[in-house]
Amino acid sequence: MKRRARMLAFVAVMAALGACTQPRPTMPKSDKASPGLAGASSMDTQRDIVLAVANPIDPPATHAGSSLLGYTPSGSYGAGQRAASTLAALKESYGIREVSGWPIKALGLYCIVLEPPAGMSREALLGALAKDSRVQLAQPLQDYSVYAEDATQAHRYNDPYVNLQRGFVQTEAAVAHNLSQGSGVHIAVIDTGVDMMHPDLKGGIGVARNLVDADVSAFTADSHGTEVAGIIAALGDNHEGIVGMAPKAVLNIYKACWYSTTQGAGAHCNTFTLAKALAAVIDSNARIVNLSLGGPEDQLLDKLLDQLLSQGRIVVVAMPPQGDADGFPSDTPGVIVVRVSDKSAAPPSVLSAPGDDILTTQPGGGYDFTSGSSMAAAHVSGIAALMLSLSPKLDARTVHDLLLRSSKTSNGVFQVNAASAMVALRAEQKASP
Repeated sequence: MKRRARMLAFVAVMAALGACTQPRPTMPKSDKASPGLAGASSMDTQRDIVLAVANPIDPPATHAGSSLLGYTPSGSYGAGQRAASTLAALKESYGIREVSGWPIKALGLYCIVLEPPAGMSREALLGALAKDSRVQLAQPLQDYSVYAEDATQAHRYNDPYVNLQRGFVQTEAAVAHNLSQGSGVHIAVIDTGVDMMHPDLKGGIGVARNLVDADVSAFTADSHGTEVAGIIAALGDNHEGIVGMAPKAVLNIYKACWYSTTQGAGAHCNTFTLAKALAAVIDSNARIVNLSLGGPEDQLLDKLLDQLLSQGRIVVVAMPPQGDADGFPSDTPGVIVVRVSDKSAAPPSVLSAPGDDILTTQPGGGYDFTSGSSMAAAHVSGIAALMLSLSPKLDARTVHDLLLRSSKTSNGVFQVNAASAMVALRAEQKASP
């Protein structure tokens, strides 16, 4: 009832806005697997298996003085002869049917989702594959869910709803924006699709890839990714709606999650789509990765996330709703785990950020209030972008420690504070020789 009353008041304000025609931005690139194979939404996490075989490639040439920010992806990478032969032999041996496949260059593997043959259980097939020397990895296809429920003068924005943004106000983001607005920082958002025609997002998206299917209309109609994107980087001073935590950062959108047709069901992803998204980020220049989702532990996803962390990426993840950091990705050492701010003490090393009744962007050019640790993680990703824009060499541990140390009490809860974090960062910069 509280949310409905708030929304009715908000709709009254929104009614004053006129219709506005926006030019169509570049549509997301769809990443198709093997021709003719099914999309991610047709996969069955109760039945299917993820299998990987070696797919060796020639090592890339090294360049003196190369760095993460200067990384340029190499050309096309598909299934080599060895991988193709191995998969053909495995299909013949076990009578399995390939549902979809994708190369993972970062791990030197070719990965497929397969369906066990009729009359054979998934457990029995996994047992057999575990003993087969041709197989590098075999595991269940698993399901993942997004986490959402329905001292200086502040920079003055002309965006009409900025004062209704609870998280933006509580973290004093407008004060922090006197020092940084996230310019030059690329943030990878692995989530659902995003409304790229939204007036508060259009122009701030650098890359958009669909790892689920080729449905452009579904991509732009997805709510969860649109909500997360708006919190992180909604454009500022454009006389539209809200302001993001890092309004000048660049968002790279990777759709790995989708909404099922079941009434009331939230968005979910699986091992296969998340693996494709993580592998794509490995080949990008994104310094920050936002993962507002989670699920069970997963060997393949852990390998890919470890690779990202080893490259110096800052990975911000949402704490599961049950309140413990178990499963992927929140139990991976090196990630920054974020929960919704609460009067109770946070678990050790877990950051707290606003996540209740957060006003953000919605598909169709609209705005609405939403809640969940997904939104809390998005606030932290935005603040991290402010910090990196000011000090590009910061690592994940330093970002985490600065955010924890500079957290302060706001509205009775202890949580991250963008302004305090920027002051702490400037103090460290001055103290450094």
